Amino acid sequence: MNLLVAFNGSEASAAALRYAAALARDRKAHVTALLAHSGHDVIDRSSRWIPKEARALLAEANGSIVKGIEDAFEALRPELGLGEALTFREITGRVDTTLSEAARYYDAIIVGRHMDEDDEHVTVHPDRIALLSGRPVIVVPEGHDAGARHNHAALAWDGSRSAARALSDSLRLLEAQGKVSVLTVGKRSGWPVADLMTHLARHDVEAVHEEFPETHPVAETILAYCRRNDPSLLVMGAYEHSKFREDFLGGVTANVLRDIRIPVLLSH
Repeated sequence: MNLLVAFNGSEASAAALRYAAALARDRKAHVTALLAHSGHDVIDRSSRWIPKEARALLAEANGSIVKGIEDAFEALRPELGLGEALTFREITGRVDTTLSEAARYYDAIIVGRHMDEDDEHVTVHPDRIALLSGRPVIVVPEGHDAGARHNHAALAWDGSRSAARALSDSLRLLEAQGKVSVLTVGKRSGWPVADLMTHLARHDVEAVHEEFPETHPVAETILAYCRRNDPSLLVMGAYEHSKFREDFLGGVTANVLRDIRIPVLLSH
């Protein structure tokens, strides 16, 4: 595997880096940590009205922020144990767009959960990257123990296009877990869940179906299941409806990402 990590020095991005390293050690994979930042420019430094001394101060401030994040990465490097299979890159640009474009050259991008206290010039929005990148996005919450061993994963399934994409994108990880709990809420149209269970069985995955009534709110049901059973990974499709609708009214993707305490693989 060839993994990309969005690293901005936050506690959540450090958890994402540790999670990627754990995957890489098990699979002899390579990890690239990418610091994408917008340059920390609040004014146009190239303007002839900005004194040379002020431009120099702005450049120095931006450089010190980037250097601090690089130092945080290097402090983590020894514990990750990847040697030459770990590299660091830094690039200036619109953060979510830059990361989304870069992710297309990797198997997956691993990011920390969005944190309100992140500096706006390095902040990452995992849900936007899931929409823009065309690659699976694994969102890791701050404080997650990458070394913890679990015996199964959870798959949120509604038969939709995005759920099918998430299943396909996560199949190698699910095969490694060996056991998957398929979570459904309410009635579904189309193909029966039994066909999904057969598909998983043919990939040597032991699958069990956990069905919940439609009176249960979807996001709260998924979160409650994960709190009770502590799976190692939640797999789900992102934004089957429009992101604007979810941002405006609230939705399953946004609610799960806000409150989940385990890694989530999103695909769109």
